[in-house]
Amino acid sequence: MVIGFHIIGTTYGFWLPNDQRGSGSDHVRNPALRPFGPATKGNHGRSVARAPQNYEVRRLAREALRYDPVEFNNAQIQSVAKGFENEISEFGGTILEGAILGTHFHLVTGQHPYDIRRFVGRLRGAATKQLRADGLHPFQQIVQSDGSLPSPWGRLPWVVYCFTEEDIERSIDYAKKNVLRARIAPQNWSWLTPYSQWLEELRTGRGAAHHR
Repeated sequence: MVIGFHIIGTTYGFWLPNDQRGSGSDHVRNPALRPFGPATKGNHGRSVARAPQNYEVRRLAREALRYDPVEFNNAQIQSVAKGFENEISEFGGTILEGAILGTHFHLVTGQHPYDIRRFVGRLRGAATKQLRADGLHPFQQIVQSDGSLPSPWGRLPWVVYCFTEEDIERSIDYAKKNVLRARIAPQNWSWLTPYSQWLEELRTGRGAAHHR
């Protein structure tokens, strides 16, 4: 039984669909990226961030993108977090840990009543809206014909299924260590559900209390 998820979402240009370490994509839609190989969809139950790769190929692929790869600064990270908070405050959701970094984020969540990728899509949409409202969208000056801006996000999130409490705890620890490795200040977001509270609800069958 799946009791939660470890989600990795990336910014535009950070983790490409044909990344040699594997990706969440089954197709390379951008013609400019196809010379660098086919999609490398994988089903990894652990991080492959440190798997071997050809850095020169990765550099050339990123240079072929239409826009510059996105790396959030601290102000943009705070704006993304505010967008997440807005979404959770209005529509609910159980996030046990969140690490928002310059090029990607880690979210460890409980169960949700609908597809987890849809939940992540709503969070990313709320973050994009907040970035634009704050004047911090990385593509703020690239207004398209319909008034929208190019998305600051990669196309698909990476989702790891958690089946045990140990899986959840390991994912939480991994997310926290990512913040330390990035050498940024500890992140204690107000929109997180305390792990002890979630665990009690899980064990007593009241885990749906956070879903609206």
